[in-house]
Parts: sequence; structure tokens; C-alpha cells
Amino acid sequence: MYLFRLFALLFLSLFLFSCNSSEEKKEFSKNTNETIKENDVAYRNVSQEFEDYWYSGKAEITSYDLSQERYSEIRKGKTVNIFVSENFLPKEQVKADNDAKENISVLKLNQTKNFNTGIYPYSVMTSTFSPISTRENAIKISTSVQEWCGQIYMQLNNRNNYEIRSHSYFADEGDKNFSLPKTWLENELWNLIRINPEELPTGNLMLIPSFEYLRFYHRGAKAYNATANLRQGDSISIYTLNYPELQRELRLFFQSDFPYEIEKWEEVNAQNTTDTSHLKTTAIKSKRLQSAYWKENKNEFLHLRDSLGLKTY
Repeated sequence: MYLFRLFALLFLSLFLFSCNSSEEKKEFSKNTNETIKENDVAYRNVSQEFEDYWYSGKAEITSYDLSQERYSEIRKGKTVNIFVSENFLPKEQVKADNDAKENISVLKLNQTKNFNTGIYPYSVMTSTFSPISTRENAIKISTSVQEWCGQIYMQLNNRNNYEIRSHSYFADEGDKNFSLPKTWLENELWNLIRINPEELPTGNLMLIPSFEYLRFYHRGAKAYNATANLRQGDSISIYTLNYPELQRELRLFFQSDFPYEIEKWEEVNAQNTTDTSHLKTTAIKSKRLQSAYWKENKNEFLHLRDSLGLKTY
């Protein structure tokens, strides 16, 4: 009888231990799967062709003849797109000064615009940093506008949400810090064309317009409903964005084959709900070259501006 009770007690203990172990394994497996899902990142396969072009130690610089709508008139000017890959610190979200294991590779677009409105000049620059190896939103975007009335600066950092800082000489805009949920960014789509246009979003989507547009037209920084369309041609493809609420349309024309150079773009914006002029901003490619421009800062390199059709002072 004693032996029977002893065996029964051992059997019950083993059964309970087995059940508890099974539950612990099930719970551990569940938590692991959830963690993997939350941290799951889609990676890109970067081709040798891509590496040869973008990791050559040079930037691609393209100048464009600009017709810029501003204050209901067209202004002549110049815009320049500088695309270049560089090492980036993802936590600090700044360019890496040294090689380190935490560095990531980004494609950076510095876009500059210069035009005059009557007696006074406008100078605009936007920088967009997009990860190359992963399919994620732009890590950082910054825009500055300088003209004789004052300055404007706006910056986005991609962390848990989009963290945005905005500074302006306009009283209604002033100094602001706020966050927005993550969604598509118009500024990042330029880089996406150069990385892989097949990833461009199409159809109905929520999109934060370009920072230049938001500041020029004093619109609220938020996501707006838009429709996107990609029309791929044998030589030229066209990507179109349309924002019904903003009466805004952007069309980007780019080469259909790698490295997908941007040849021109067109932009139409209504000044307000009663505006019927719908003047078109256009930028048409003038010159293009590849250059390690950061090394070419001596006077002996001034002639390179001529090769881009840019003014030399």
C-alpha cells in the first residue's frame, strides 16, 4: 500500500512538472514570436550595379533650370539635386565621422533652390536621409528657407514616432515641437526612386507633403489623403501624386532603367480654395556630373560650376 501511494505521488509530480514545463515553453515561444514580429525589418537585396554606382566615392550632381511659382507669378532660377551615399549614425541621426559597427548606409538627397522674388532672393535647401539596406521610412528630413523677410527651419527625426521641430519668424508658426504617427513622406519618395522605384506606393494613401510646400503655403504639418500613380515607360517613367484637399499635384519624370536619374518634375499648387491660376512650377535637367565635391573646394575647381551651368561669383 505504501509503495502504491509512493508511485502514485511520483506519477502525479511528474505529470504536473510536465504540464508546467509545457506551458512555460508555450509562453516563451509566444513571447519570442511577438518580439520577432515587432522587430521584424524588411531588408533589401542591393545589387552589384547599385554598389558600383553609389559606393564609388562620388556624388551625383544634377542642375535644373527652374521656373518657380511664388506669389502667383513664375520666377526663373536654378535648383540642384545632390545624391550621395554616406555613413550615418542611426541613434544620433547625424553623419558618422568615423567607421564604426553601428554605422548604417544611407542615400542622402540635398536639394537646393535659388530664385528671386522682385528685389529679394530666396534660398531653399532640403536634406533627406533614407536607409539603403532596409525598407524603412526616411530617418531624417530637414528644410531651411532664407529670404529677406526672415528664416524658417523644420526637421523630422524618425524614432518611435516622427519627432518634428519647427522654427519660423511668423507668429502663428513660431517655435514648435510635436510628434506625428509614422506614414509615407513625400520627401522620401525622391530617394526611393533612386533606390528602387518598384517600392513606390500607389493608390490611395496618407502622405505628409514636402516640407518646402508646408512652409511656402503655411499648411499644417500632418498626413493628407493622396492618390499615387506610377506609369512606367520604355525610357521615361512618371510618378504622380495628387492631394485633393490641398489642390496639389506633383509629377516626377525619371529614367526607367538604373540608376533612375530624375530628368524633370512639375508641381501645381492652388494658393487657396478660390485660386484658379494653378501656375506650374517646373524643373528641367540642365547638366549632370559625378564628383567628390567635398574635396573640390579650392578656387582651382570653380570651373566645375560652369560644367553644371551654375553662376560663379
